[in-house]
Formats: sequence, structure tokens, C-alpha cells
Amino acid sequence: MGAEKQASILNERDRLVVFQEKNIRRTWHNNEWWFSVADVCAALTDSADPQAYWRKLKQRLGEEGSEVVTFCHGLKLQAPDGKQRLTDCANTEGIFRIIQSIPSFKAEPFKRWLAQVGYERVKEIEEPELASRRSHELYTAKGYPKDWIEKRMRAIAIRTSLTDEWKMRGVTEGREYSILTAEIARATFGLTPGMHKKLKGLNAVKTGNNLRDHMTDLELIFTMLGEASTTEIAKRKDTQGFKQNRHAAKEGGTVAGIARKELEAKTGASVISSSNHLPQQESILPIQKQTHIQPKAGKHKREDKNE
Repeated sequence: MGAEKQASILNERDRLVVFQEKNIRRTWHNNEWWFSVADVCAALTDSADPQAYWRKLKQRLGEEGSEVVTFCHGLKLQAPDGKQRLTDCANTEGIFRIIQSIPSFKAEPFKRWLAQVGYERVKEIEEPELASRRSHELYTAKGYPKDWIEKRMRAIAIRTSLTDEWKMRGVTEGREYSILTAEIARATFGLTPGMHKKLKGLNAVKTGNNLRDHMTDLELIFTMLGEASTTEIAKRKDTQGFKQNRHAAKEGGTVAGIARKELEAKTGASVISSSNHLPQQESILPIQKQTHIQPKAGKHKREDKNE
């Protein structure tokens, strides 16, 4: 591969990664990802001035003779004003060392998480098949049937394609993703994700409450149809911004909703199920009769964007 073509490809790979709604800038350098140290400090400490926090931390580490600062290099990243500016960056190893030097109580849960899966997650970003393989293994260990796992993996891929499309079309992550997700679900099932969770008894337990991990095969299939339809409509209509994509979400969900109703009419059974995959001791609510719950009129609570 020529140097010019390789540079073009790597420029496309420069992008943000997100941890708990905190943006962390990164760039591809010397065949590995380098992350903005100030952005990492912001994600870990919620500092009002992460640049100043990093300057003080770097000064203290230097006075202590720490080698951590030698892992940092000034690399150009896009600043808030849109210009490329030199920014202290560190590779994965350097970030791990810096994290261990941050004495913030708030950082402890993140540091424990990162110590366990941080490196694997970074590798998964570069090699998506690793993430798929890891998820497959986790679902297998939890006792999910093989055919259900295959559908779940496909549902994850379709969801990722949809959120990538939203991001490219100017939809803001967080609340707007949540609203659009709820619109698709409401048109598909007549339920928002929150209502669907309640039907399955997931709001009554503290763990294992990711809705899609508790869907039946048919619920997953119609979820995929609604989101795949929304993605295709957004592409065909070249939707831009939240308002246009909200309309596309309703249309995409309606496609799946019509298909669901036709199947229910033919089989005489509801696709929407109260069953879940919770361990027996966690399934607090009794299995309810398969019913179709109509959402109440008015405003709906915010739904989790990944549901």
C-alpha cells in the first residue's frame, strides 16, 4: 500500500471513542492508537479544567521522577475550535500508567474496569471480530441457545449500523438516540423499551436488565426489522438532523409493526412476551399472560439508548 493511500485510510480511522458520554480523542500513530491524556483525565475526574489537571499531574509526576511523562507525545488532534493542535497523547500502555497515578475516588471503578477489560476493549475497537467472539462466549456461558445467540449477534450488528447512520446524519448521542429508539420500538411493538422491560419484570431486579438480552427469537427478529428498515429509509431519504430521523424511525418501526400484526393474525398468538432469561431466583414477577399493552398518551420517559 502506498504511503498516500495509507495516510488516507488512517485519517478516516481518526475518531472519538466514548466512555460514559465522555468523548476521548485519539489518533493513529506508529501503528497504534494514541489517546488524548487530558480527555482521559476529564473522563476519570470530571474536572472543570482537565487541561490544567493534567498539567499539574504531569508536573507532580516529573518532580517524583516518574517515567510516565516519557510515554506522552505531542500529536495533532482536532480542538474544539476545529483546528488541529498539538495535544499530549499516550498509547494504551501509557494511559494505563497515567490512570494509576490519578488519586481520584471517582476513578477507582473505571480503573478496576480498565484493568480487567481495557486492553481487550481497545483491541476490539481495532478488530471488531474480537468483540463479537467475546460476546458469543459470554452468552454461551450464560446458557443461551446457539440459534438465539446468532440472532443476538446479528441484532447488535444492525443496531451498530443504525447508530453509525444517526451519528453521520447529525443525531446527538444520548437523549436523541433514546427518543429515536423508543419511536422504533413503539411503532414495532406498541411498547417503549421501558414498558417492554416492565412487562418482562426487568425493572424489579438490579442486574441482567438489558432488554434485548431477554427478548425471544421473534422479538429480536422484529427489533432487527424495525432498525434495519429505519437505517434503509434514512439512507434512501437522506435524512438530516433529529426531526427528519425521528420521522424515519417511526416509518421503520411501522414496517416491523405491520409485519408483527400480520404474523399475530395468522398464528393467533402475541409476539410480545413476558418471558425473560433471568435466573429463577431473580425472576421476581410471575409470568404474565401474553397481552398487547397500549402505551398511554402523553410524554414518555427517556429510554436507554442501547436498548
